[in-house]
Amino acid sequence: MLQSLAGWIGAVIYYLFALLVIAFACYCLYIKYIHMKYDHIPGPPRDSFFLGHSTSITRQLKANQLVHDLFLEWSLKYGPVCRLNMLHYVAITVASPEATKEFLMSSKYPKDALTYKKLFDFFGTRFLGNGLLTNTDHDYWYKQRRIMDPAFSNTYLRGLMETFNERAEFLVEKLEEAAKNNTSVHMHSLLNCVTLSVIAKVAFGIDLNLLETDTPFPKAIEACLKGMVNYLRDPMIQLKPWMWGFIKEVKEAIRFLRRTGEECIRERKNAIKNGEEVPKDILTQILKTAELEEHDDHEQMLDNFLTFFIAGQETTANQLSFAVLELGRHPEILEKIRQEVDDVLGVRQDIQYEDLGKLSYMSQVLKETLRLYPTAPGTSRWIAEDVVIEGIHIPGGLPVVMNSYVSGRMEAFFPDPLKFDPERFHPDAPKPYYTYFPFALGPRSCLGQTFSQMEAKVVLAKLVQRFHFHLLPGQSFEIMDMGTLRPSSGVLCNIKSRSQAS
Repeated sequence: MLQSLAGWIGAVIYYLFALLVIAFACYCLYIKYIHMKYDHIPGPPRDSFFLGHSTSITRQLKANQLVHDLFLEWSLKYGPVCRLNMLHYVAITVASPEATKEFLMSSKYPKDALTYKKLFDFFGTRFLGNGLLTNTDHDYWYKQRRIMDPAFSNTYLRGLMETFNERAEFLVEKLEEAAKNNTSVHMHSLLNCVTLSVIAKVAFGIDLNLLETDTPFPKAIEACLKGMVNYLRDPMIQLKPWMWGFIKEVKEAIRFLRRTGEECIRERKNAIKNGEEVPKDILTQILKTAELEEHDDHEQMLDNFLTFFIAGQETTANQLSFAVLELGRHPEILEKIRQEVDDVLGVRQDIQYEDLGKLSYMSQVLKETLRLYPTAPGTSRWIAEDVVIEGIHIPGGLPVVMNSYVSGRMEAFFPDPLKFDPERFHPDAPKPYYTYFPFALGPRSCLGQTFSQMEAKVVLAKLVQRFHFHLLPGQSFEIMDMGTLRPSSGVLCNIKSRSQAS
């Protein structure tokens, strides 16, 4: 009996092993088929049959090097269409203005579900879900966008100037204190606090002065961003016991932010229902329009709460940090922008909406900052059918990546690309032809870009109007990739009040 049972178990193991061998052989043949299908597309040699180019990318990340520099190197070497392999997956990167125009300006190409659906949840906890950023169904996304649009109209945004000024003054007070005490400051941290307090107030009615009080919001957002980077780069992260504490921290951060959104939405809905006076902020506009559209998906509202709460402060803070970094390295540009601010504002500290349009050189500085340091460096679309890009036939069924970091640093599009030169964006200069897209382009372009640049102008104008800032020596000028790009050093400065200097 035992001998018969042992024989049966041995046979089962044998057949299972045989099936595994056959399955593995079939998978290898499928990978080979994929290679044959796409290998006519230029690209670097694969590191291995199975891992493709992932080893090179991992090596870049482990060396704390920016992966976008590797993509730039490959685009310069192999051309505007470049193939990337990993296992049986293939993606292409394009640095072609015509292709960028085709893929971003047309609704024919949806967002790449393989990439954006990874942001639906982290470690089993819903993160950005089916929000405005991540939704890949065009019709469903369009309905959301229509609901959101009134909250970002120029008429509404004009009314935010008071809040922009008020929150920027919190930063001014903090910097005046540092100047008086002759202490250095971590500009990125301070700018993060300002932009977070702005989005909290104008979007959701949450009153935070993060420069004066200690709250869990900055730590929660930082945990979410770190979680995003680690989750996307390491598919095996949940199998590593030494990462379980970090994973728990990320999940708790997400739950905290979603609970906060839950409370804001519930309170605002009740206030509207009871006919109470409510702030005319983004949340009110979204809820009112959603009611008119009969679109009341509560979980999706929370998805968008997180989307706006995180993206609405992170990208603007990073842009301002890079701008301060470059102005510190180029005193002649700083002096020119300061002169413009003095000419427009004089000694007046309250910045009006009409002033923003007169700060044309500041607009050039901010645009040039985003050319060199696009805070959200890339976007992807899905090609379902065969296309031809730059004369190369691309079989359908793969994602295409447009990287504004790569395009912005190519000599073919921007002569002397590593030079920080705001004159590239002078009103009389030739306009970049689908090579500059820090907020993406077309129907899926960033809804909050006008909001972001209004806020950036108010904050930067107050900085250059009131202070001299000098970069501390010895700090790094490298870029850190946290899903968004930020200065790795944090932009350490010595601050001196202009009134003290005079």
